[in-house]
Amino acid sequence: MSTDYVPIVASMRPSPGTVMSGADIVVQVLADENVDTIFGYSGGAILPTYDAVFRYNTEHRTEGNRSPLSLIVPANEQGAGFMAAGYARASGEVGVVMVTSGPGATNTVTPVRDCMADSVPIVVICGQVPTNAIGTDAFQEAPVSAIMGAIAKHVFLVTEPERLEATLRSAFEVARTGRPGPVVVDIPKDIQNWSGTYNGSGALPLHGYRTRLQSVLDNKLSDAACERLYQMLKESKRPLIYAGGGVINGNATKCMRRFANAYGIPVATTLMALGASDTKHALSLHMLGMHGTASANYAVEDCDLLIAIGARFDDRVAGDPKNFAPNAKKIAHFDVDVSEIGKVKRVDWHHVGVLARDLDDLLAYGKKHSVKCDFSTWHEEIAGLKDKHRLNYDRESELIQPYAVIEELNRLAGGKAIISTGVGQHQMWAAQYFDFREPRLWLTSGSMGTMGFGLPAAIGAQFAKPDRLVIDIDGDGSMRMNIGELETATTYGLPVKIVVFNNYGDGMVRQWQKLFYQGRMSGSDKSLHSKDFVKTAEADGFKFAKRLDKKEDLAQIIGEFMQFSGPAFLEVIIDPDAGVYPMVGPGLSYSQMITGDFIVARDQPADEQPGPSEMF
Repeated sequence: MSTDYVPIVASMRPSPGTVMSGADIVVQVLADENVDTIFGYSGGAILPTYDAVFRYNTEHRTEGNRSPLSLIVPANEQGAGFMAAGYARASGEVGVVMVTSGPGATNTVTPVRDCMADSVPIVVICGQVPTNAIGTDAFQEAPVSAIMGAIAKHVFLVTEPERLEATLRSAFEVARTGRPGPVVVDIPKDIQNWSGTYNGSGALPLHGYRTRLQSVLDNKLSDAACERLYQMLKESKRPLIYAGGGVINGNATKCMRRFANAYGIPVATTLMALGASDTKHALSLHMLGMHGTASANYAVEDCDLLIAIGARFDDRVAGDPKNFAPNAKKIAHFDVDVSEIGKVKRVDWHHVGVLARDLDDLLAYGKKHSVKCDFSTWHEEIAGLKDKHRLNYDRESELIQPYAVIEELNRLAGGKAIISTGVGQHQMWAAQYFDFREPRLWLTSGSMGTMGFGLPAAIGAQFAKPDRLVIDIDGDGSMRMNIGELETATTYGLPVKIVVFNNYGDGMVRQWQKLFYQGRMSGSDKSLHSKDFVKTAEADGFKFAKRLDKKEDLAQIIGEFMQFSGPAFLEVIIDPDAGVYPMVGPGLSYSQMITGDFIVARDQPADEQPGPSEMF
């Protein structure tokens, strides 16, 4: 095949009919989709497209000699995938990953599955061996379609070069529409080197997908449906909104807040929906679930009407579905995905549609019909729950408590920083003790629970929001997973702030081992490991790299850390026995919640010191 192409004319979009290489078409479609950042690692099968990125940037320099398509090179492809996820979560736009064939593609499997589980839109562009070599076990060949087909929202293998442009445009369409998710495009090297016509528009005929999507778009709330829901609300004395990540993914946060505020309905959010409700608002109950606040979980126990919005009743929230919200006489469910309706918990009312539009229509109906509700008694009960069962810990301990560290970080951040985390105890502490005034400030691996997510996601978020304070809260175990990305942060001069809680082990695993395995610490103790995180950070170019190991230094060092203008790294040696409370054991109801030694449980008088924890 010919590799002749017409170079992209500087500062101009090519006219339809222009002859270009397949690689140049790939890059031009990225530009057409308003992509400004690509995360990826090069290799033989993707080199034509990497070369096209270089040429495009050379020919399209912006003011200040900036590249219109920033190409960010991580330490490995998994890091690229999580950076794209962090970018997408923080911005609401599609993140882009570009990797080579074989191991380059397979290294993105975990980020792709992570994005699918948490409904995050990314497009992964993989180089592939030439079409005539597919299936021959060629050098660096992997069956990407077979591997990714089970875990991505969709996978495209381009075998007809004339369909390359339409395929890429369709990939972005599928990634961002409906329930968002990851889309993988596998492009053989000969397709990238092919010369053909750039059309400037067009997409694949995805009739089934678009028909299903259109049915959701067309399914507007009827007056009859609104009337039934408001009737349930009028009959209720203790309504509660259970908000899931779909509220944020559907850009429905403001609409949900308007509806909740109009009728004074308290809101509890899932791990993925932190920020959907302003956590400082009087009617915000913060997070519910396995490690949710005691007040949120008790409110779920007490409510008589549960309104689920963009939530899926997953096992970390409804571990015992039968006894979840046991006093709710009615349950209503809004979602964009019909498969979630009744999947775990039977509901009495549901609507599958566009969340933002539907919530606005619901509120408009209520105003038109002068719907009035008085939940003042419920508000008093909520305030009492929040006061009596508030988060707490051993404030007299001589050891550094992780909760105290986050409280100080939160005081300085004011609920406006982007918080990224790894997975484990530190993840739950961050979820519990940070405030989130807005959506898209909380980045964490929810459904997959992927260690190593925090640092690369923070890097991606910093590229998406360069003017935001971005803090990665990590654990010593999670940090080890993608520690190579420390150098990525300094290479690009990102002012990301990284906190590593070091308890010399896999804290969450140890917590479960203490609870369920009679304290047998099989494989979870890292106390004999010799990693010096501070020296590692210094070696990777961090000018601020300190260790906090004295309680009396906490406020001063954290203040210096937060005020530092560039990349900053802080290792905190914490109490190795610090636990995550509350905790609802797997498969148990909220009535069986363990609150630990310092959070008052419902069956204990407020003026009594709780007894020894059941956890240890």
